[in-house]
Amino acid sequence: MSMVSDSPFRASALRCGDWRSVLLDIECDVLLCDLPFGSRTHQSLSRIKVHDGVPRSKHIGYDALTPEQVQHFCAHFSPRTLGWFCVLTSHDLLPVWESTLAKLGRYVFAPIACVQRGRNVRLLGDGPANWTDWLLVARPRTQAFARWGALPGAYVTTNGRGAREASSIIGGKPLDLMTALVRDYSRPNDLVCDPCAGLATTAVACASLGRRFIGSEVDVATHRRATARIERAVQLDLFGGAA
Repeated sequence: MSMVSDSPFRASALRCGDWRSVLLDIECDVLLCDLPFGSRTHQSLSRIKVHDGVPRSKHIGYDALTPEQVQHFCAHFSPRTLGWFCVLTSHDLLPVWESTLAKLGRYVFAPIACVQRGRNVRLLGDGPANWTDWLLVARPRTQAFARWGALPGAYVTTNGRGAREASSIIGGKPLDLMTALVRDYSRPNDLVCDPCAGLATTAVACASLGRRFIGSEVDVATHRRATARIERAVQLDLFGGAA
């Protein structure tokens, strides 16, 4: 197992840096992460329409994920993940995740819709808004995980608890959603790894459910905010409330 202590949760388990350098020692029970999306989704986020209908760019701060990067990520983490491999992604990258994890010997399920009602609108009136991200889950081909139990076929959330702070960075996910995913795809005291932690919503969910956490965030300013968020949640015992 990893070098993380046996304590249920530590804010210091969120490491600052790129996962390719700061998480090389990690073996986890569950991988649960929200990596950058594919190029099509990435480009659309860069051209957000404001209320007057004028295209304006929005600085994302990171590059889109390429198919080659997906393959590298899976090759690194799949053998280091003892249980569920769970990735939130965009529709354009789903085939890459599916085929790559299948080649690595995992049982890959059909993508699960994660809907955030009211997340955005297309103010130009030229088509439907996108309220859905996709959860790609894969498990080891073992009897233990074949008997895990029935799980939801979709997750539907609104901009509820923890959503405002998480959404203050592009791609941040609601705490309700991440709490449900941690609950469904891990067991108490499991070590959950999030290599692109953002504002540490997955970490806060782990703390509230008695899971251990390890992760990384490459942006120094975001890491600082995430660490403060974790510490605030732990001190106030308000996981999913003030966090």
